[in-house]
Amino acid sequence: MTFEPERLGQSRSDLAEALRSLRKRAGKTQAWLARRCNMSQTKVSNMESGKLAPAIVDVELILAALGGDDPAASKIRELVRTANTEWQDHWSSRRRGLDKKQNELARIETVTTEFRFFLLSAITGLLATPEYVRASIADAPGDQSKTIAKKLERQGVLYDASKSFTFLLTEQAVRWPLLPPLAMAMQLDRLASVSRIPKVRLGVIPLVGHISEMPLNTFTVYDRRLATVETGTGALILRDHRDVNAYREDFERYESYAVFGDECRELLYEWSGIFTRQRE
Repeated sequence: MTFEPERLGQSRSDLAEALRSLRKRAGKTQAWLARRCNMSQTKVSNMESGKLAPAIVDVELILAALGGDDPAASKIRELVRTANTEWQDHWSSRRRGLDKKQNELARIETVTTEFRFFLLSAITGLLATPEYVRASIADAPGDQSKTIAKKLERQGVLYDASKSFTFLLTEQAVRWPLLPPLAMAMQLDRLASVSRIPKVRLGVIPLVGHISEMPLNTFTVYDRRLATVETGTGALILRDHRDVNAYREDFERYESYAVFGDECRELLYEWSGIFTRQRE
């Protein structure tokens, strides 16, 4: 399915109208539908007004209750997927302030227990040294101090024993020289240190041997309810369970190519040594 960013905001109202029309054609009230689907009338009302984007399971319950015909059901299923997809472009995020984006991420992290990070080309803020964080937003306009402070503050979530993290980094992500050699060596030492935190699994996919597939994007999966996919100009926020499950499956495949534990740390220390010698 092809997503058009300009349509993503409209899809929720289109879905609301389609659900409302389907119920009215069936001659049923919101109260009847709520009882039939074992949900509150307020929830039905919010879905039909566009205040709430329904999950696919909600839509399937509604379709089963109302007996929607195939063309109507197909249209609604397509709309619910788009309604559960959000586009966040980098320019809007920067206009609002990158520190506000950090607040959004912190809220997601508060309610998530299982994290999966696939890092294709750079090191995520949760793993970064202050120098790496600063370099990663060096081109952002305005005062960057709040954003840097909040990125570093978010790293505390790694020590929450109620949560688990798996980070997969490609060799390119680890070794891309965003910083001068000595600072890069310190960043790799930081990765090795984080890999020893309980409930954190950190793996590296080395550029050796044969890897039969080619990843295209950095992405993160939060539990089974949300996936974010980074592009060059923004990020897709995916909530439809089909999309989330697809990225979980991608993650599992890439995970099979990674090395963890002592083998991972040996690589990190080897690459850190290369950066250190570059300074000499």
